Amino acid sequence: MNDKHSKDAESRMLKCVEATQSEFSSIRTGRATPALLDRIHVEAYGQAVPLKQVAGVSTPDARTLVISAWDKSVVPDIRKAIEKSDLGLTPNVDGSAIRLSIPPLNEERRRDLVKVVKKKAEDGKIAVRNVRHKAHDDIKAQLKAGEVTEDESKRLQEQLQKTTDRFIKEIDALVASKEAEIMEV
Repeated sequence: MNDKHSKDAESRMLKCVEATQSEFSSIRTGRATPALLDRIHVEAYGQAVPLKQVAGVSTPDARTLVISAWDKSVVPDIRKAIEKSDLGLTPNVDGSAIRLSIPPLNEERRRDLVKVVKKKAEDGKIAVRNVRHKAHDDIKAQLKAGEVTEDESKRLQEQLQKTTDRFIKEIDALVASKEAEIMEV
């Protein structure tokens, strides 16, 4: 496993962390953020399209999201997509705009969300470890094929473990940050 392989493993691990962070951004906290709607797809013009492609989202205050449809004819489709989503929000239609009020979370809901965050974080860590496992197998194969020496193999494996530990710590930091955000009253 040469430098190209270690850069490849590092880049795949980074993608795992970014995917975890993206998952976290769509978890509802007591604060309004346009990222809540990132996973919403709207049935418009005969196909499912991301909400961003049919409307703009703004946050006039900390507890409200306003979705402004670019084409008034898709407003009912946007409303339907939000109602079907797992956000648990009720859309209020006002002409070509839809208002979403983000209610404060109760203690039980906060704890449930923290569990969801920890589950998604564990999935991210597993993905990072799977990348490490594959890279580790590549190093062993190269050692067996005589492409690297025993010492190089040890050095590469240590480097791989340090990289893995770094990305696992990044995911742990994301969890701590998101948990604090959720538990904030």
